[in-house]
Parts: sequence; structure tokens; C-alpha cells
Amino acid sequence: MRSALYVGEVMHHRLRPKPHRFVYRTFSLLIDLDELPGLDRRFRLFAHNRAGLLSFHDRDHGAADGSSPRSWAEAALRKSGLADAAARIEMLCFPRILGYAFNPLTLYFCHRADGGLGAVIYAVRNTFGERHAYLIAVDPADAARGVISQSCAKSFYVSPFIPMEAGYRFRLKPPAEQFSLAIQETDAEGDLLVASQAARRVSLSDAALAKAFAGHPLMALKVIGGIHWEALRLWLKGAPLQPRPTAPEIQVSVPPPLVLNPVARSAASD
Repeated sequence: MRSALYVGEVMHHRLRPKPHRFVYRTFSLLIDLDELPGLDRRFRLFAHNRAGLLSFHDRDHGAADGSSPRSWAEAALRKSGLADAAARIEMLCFPRILGYAFNPLTLYFCHRADGGLGAVIYAVRNTFGERHAYLIAVDPADAARGVISQSCAKSFYVSPFIPMEAGYRFRLKPPAEQFSLAIQETDAEGDLLVASQAARRVSLSDAALAKAFAGHPLMALKVIGGIHWEALRLWLKGAPLQPRPTAPEIQVSVPPPLVLNPVARSAASD
């Protein structure tokens, strides 16, 4: 079974205009989307499209209309000329806990028939109910060494304290025994924010699901509550609010790589 739990920590460190840092413990579900129907039948504590202690609902992901997230990802890959990366698709996300979840970022790992990682989809959700996804092809050399470096310009409003004139640099180690993701958000003056997730693999079982729930019973509420609490703290520190533009009309973009300026390039190499 490729599906698993990943237990670890998420860190956010805002560098400008007001320094701010926090860390919280989380667990995520890595779901091989071909295995999803069987997980519902195999584990008593996991439910698919129905109520459960821990559950996964199709309408929380992809097109957000109840259709299959795999079909959504396949369509995005085909449209982007990366249909060969749809042989196997894994999704890393927070599950619903007692019926509730909020996923600021969901990752889709899209594999070719030879097993190589062909693309990563970064599906972003903000607290205004809007969604957007960045689909980025994987450099075969990166896939071979197991460390993926990607970048793109920002086209979707997330934080009310970070302007739209920015971009992202991603560095990730795809899920194996360990998983890690580092994100640098950069503008013309250098890094604005650094976020990371580091986690270890735990085999799926009802005992593991029960332990994850017992250790993080309020995780779903903590994620959304923490976003608003940290925003309040930033506002009290005097961080200026940025206007929210209209969300992109297209649901999935295939952005060009971010062109780093000298300041940002220097910071990235430190």
C-alpha cells in the first residue's frame, strides 16, 4: 500500500515587514488516488465521502464539485501537455477530522508509467473561499536525485499582509520514509516568508489513525484558527494590509519559472 500517514511539524517564519514565527504539529494523509475506494473498506476509522472520525471528501479537492480529484488532475495534466504524468497520482493533504478540514496547501505528486515523478500540482486555498493551483513539470535530473526544486510567480492572493508582486521557490523531497517541503516567498527585495513542513511516514492502520487523532484531536480547527490568530498578531504588530484582487479565472495555471533578482538569488544561495 502506497497510502500512508505523515506525522511532523509545519513552520512559518515571516521576515518582513514585521518578523513573526510559529511552529505547530500536524499529520497529513498521503493518498494514492487509485487506492482511495479500498481505504474506506479496509479501515474502520477512515471514511470516503461520508461521515467518519477521519475522512476524505472529493468535494474538498480538485474541482470542489464532488467530482473525482484524480479526474481533475488528469484533465489539468492533459491540458498542460503532461498526460504521461497521470499514470499514478498521490495526494498529500489534511483529512477531515470529525467532519471538518481546511487545507491551505494540497500537493499532487503525478507519476509517469515508469515511476518517475513528472509533475507536482500545488493546490492553494485561501480563507476567502477561493482556490487556485500551480502545475509545474519536474526536471528529470531533480526526479533522479530525489530533491525537487521549482519556482513560479505568484498569481493568487493568500495572505492579506503579502503583496501580489512576489513569487515562490519550492524545494521538496517527495514522500518516502521522510517528506519535506520548503517554500520561500520572495519579492524584489528578497525573501518575505519561509515556510516548511517535515514529516515521517507512518503505515496506515486503524491503530495509527486512532493515535494520530488522539495526538491532534483539534488539528483542523487549529489550522484555521491559527491562521486567523497569527494574522491578528501581525496586524497588532503593525503589518500593513494588502488589497485583495479578483481571483484568477483559470483554476490551474502552468506558470513560468520565477526569475530571481540579485537580492533574492543571494538569499536563496545562503
